[in-house]
Amino acid sequence: MVGPVELPVYRTLQTAVDRGVATITLNRPHRRNAVGDGMREELADAYLWCDRADAVRVVVLTGAPPAFCAGADLSAGELTFTDPGPTFSAAGIDVAAWTVSKPVIAAVNGHAIGLGLTLALQCDIRYFAADAQYGVVQVRRGMVGDAYSHWVLPRLVGLSNAAEILLGGVTFDGHRAVALGLGSRVLDADEVLAAAHELAHDIADNAAPASVAASKRLLWDSFDLGRAAVGARETEIHLALMRHDDAREGVRAFMERRRPRWTGK
Repeated sequence: MVGPVELPVYRTLQTAVDRGVATITLNRPHRRNAVGDGMREELADAYLWCDRADAVRVVVLTGAPPAFCAGADLSAGELTFTDPGPTFSAAGIDVAAWTVSKPVIAAVNGHAIGLGLTLALQCDIRYFAADAQYGVVQVRRGMVGDAYSHWVLPRLVGLSNAAEILLGGVTFDGHRAVALGLGSRVLDADEVLAAAHELAHDIADNAAPASVAASKRLLWDSFDLGRAAVGARETEIHLALMRHDDAREGVRAFMERRRPRWTGK
């Protein structure tokens, strides 16, 4: 077992690690966790920390109730989108969740609007609260969707549904979000985080870290690869994993009806 870890401390986030699962909580509840006050930079740093930490095998991203993330902080009023600064990027944050080598599960436990939803779309798995409201509403603010939403959404939900979300700026509830293909489960708001943690611990306990990392990378890369290239990558990954003891340990644990003891990272 990995011993206690020293957690990074942030102004806009809360962090915790429990049995291989890191939880990052967007923590500006007075602004419904809107992205501001350095949250972009802090979330990027938290992702990098989770990526490097051997004690972390799965990451859960959530928001301090009652919201997940209200999107961009509009406290500057009509000037919110008019002063981009010299280093502006529409990427949302500098470190996308899909670049983290561990699975990132979005426990979308409340409203996720604009950047709030597009940040969740960068995660690998998304659970949605049923009664909350979701939408990429930027066209209704004189802007367009960000955080690679024009790349992610067509691949998740198809061109027509992506166009409805991005061009209409419509909002919808959790049932509609899952029906569209934005997430895999819809639950009551107070059940979302617990369900995400249950899945996260199952992955952390039972899935080989190196196998999960390789599969995640190929899943996201497959958006830009043809069938033959994916097949070749799968073969390369199999050959690499076959050289590690985890390929034997997984079968040993299954035959002995016990939890595997992975040594790969």
